[in-house]
Amino acid sequence: MTFDLLLENCRTATMAGGDTPYGAVEDAAIGITGDRIAWVGPRKDAGAATERIDLRNRWVTPGLIDCHTHIVYGGDRANEFELRLKGATYEEIARAGGGIVSTVKATRAASESELVESAAKRLKPLLDEGVTTVEIKSGYGLDLETERRQLRAARALGRRLPVTVRATCLAAHAIPPEFKDRSDGYIDLVCDEIIPAVAKDGLVDAVDAFCEKIAFSPAQTRRVFDTAKRLGIPVKLHAEQLSDLNGAVLAAEYGALSAEHLEWVNPEGIAAMAKAGTVAVLLPGAFYALRETRLPPIDGFRKTGVAMAIATDSNPGSSPALSLLLMLSMACTFFRFTPEEALRGVTVNAARALGLAASHGSLEAGKMADLVVWDIARPAELAYWIGGNPAAGVMQAGRWSRALCA
Repeated sequence: MTFDLLLENCRTATMAGGDTPYGAVEDAAIGITGDRIAWVGPRKDAGAATERIDLRNRWVTPGLIDCHTHIVYGGDRANEFELRLKGATYEEIARAGGGIVSTVKATRAASESELVESAAKRLKPLLDEGVTTVEIKSGYGLDLETERRQLRAARALGRRLPVTVRATCLAAHAIPPEFKDRSDGYIDLVCDEIIPAVAKDGLVDAVDAFCEKIAFSPAQTRRVFDTAKRLGIPVKLHAEQLSDLNGAVLAAEYGALSAEHLEWVNPEGIAAMAKAGTVAVLLPGAFYALRETRLPPIDGFRKTGVAMAIATDSNPGSSPALSLLLMLSMACTFFRFTPEEALRGVTVNAARALGLAASHGSLEAGKMADLVVWDIARPAELAYWIGGNPAAGVMQAGRWSRALCA
């Protein structure tokens, strides 16, 4: 076999499993043909190639995956950051008309091009540090027109930038002002109009909901999930962030790709997720920004074999985070992840959380040629440094999206 490109003289953290930490291969090579990885293994076993690049003993990992963001929106909420520092809680701000609803107002006022431009600026630092796949949730429109506009903006970002975008409809994110005290009526709109319309337009890869006291009940969430199921769309769930409503059990019942946040999940929810194969997406940025004290049950996930992913939760209110590498450090410091667990959380497990396990998340033959070349001595450095960006080159779908440094 002759490859289009052979990356040689490198060390690979393949994240492909096995007995070796990080799935590491020393003195490795990676053969790439088109947009796919064709071969990974010891350099001595590599075949011929049209082009060869010496990576000078650098480390290579899969492209990073940010599997939970709300990065398309209008305005910002820096004022609420100040309010929280003065003692207001996330729930108090939301009930006073701030929080998600304030971003809804700004997002409704923004054009599609404005949404694309502002989100592109926020995506750039993520892509520069090795993110090659990102999930983008809607949920700041809360009406058909704006939800559709957010999702169109998400799709446009995937065409404009070197990144794979998975778009998630989160219309069941909050109750819009025009439906105050009529949450069931809003769920009627979500289920009867919004989800079917964006699905028909090909704008949605998954459906999400916020199951919480300040948002939607389990019964209302079930209606959203039934709609998605009828349309053949996978589901995800914001669950157990502020309280325990047995959302994780509900998510698992519907075979959800992921349940997200999970600080308050109970043992029954953990067991249900393990049985269903639902990924736990943990969000240390929100934990940090909201100054939470209740940790997700990491040991419970480990003991039951629940896969754990990490994401930025990049959003204007509870996690204005623009660095996935920083989330690795936070996951280790706050949640006591090991560095290997943290890297797995933004590669192979993050791919599972997006339904992309067959094509993304590890360096294996047949998968997308998404990878990052790092100027590091060992993979643990990706979680060790607080700040900085050791990425020496980023490849997305077989092309250098960030040119390889000499």
